[in-house]
Amino acid sequence: QVQLVDSGGGLVQVGESLRLSCAVSGQTVESYSIGWFRQAPGKEREFVAIISGSGMSKHYAVSVKGRFTISRDNANNTVYLQMNGLKAEDTAVYTCAAARRVNTLNVETTTPYDSWGQGTRVTVSS
Repeated sequence: QVQLVDSGGGLVQVGESLRLSCAVSGQTVESYSIGWFRQAPGKEREFVAIISGSGMSKHYAVSVKGRFTISRDNANNTVYLQMNGLKAEDTAVYTCAAARRVNTLNVETTTPYDSWGQGTRVTVSS
């Protein structure tokens, strides 16, 4: 397994940007796909984005596609979520998670993820 520490949340205005970071430690970090999920108050956790171990494959939730960009720096064992054009509905606690194996059927569910960060809060004020 790997350990994850996410950071970078904060309070921003509508239309502004934030970059979240997920520091990954442990053995064979490159073997893990890293995803971001978010949970807004009173709502269920939802998938945001995922990047493969090599960084070559990415997938986004429809709600963030075109505004958010996921990337990874395997030399520094860090995954980033660049969030542009933030909306009030993006307000949530964002958490990164690691998965050994994902497929098209489960990639947006929590099922394949076996390690989770502690979460970082993003508040978008209008």
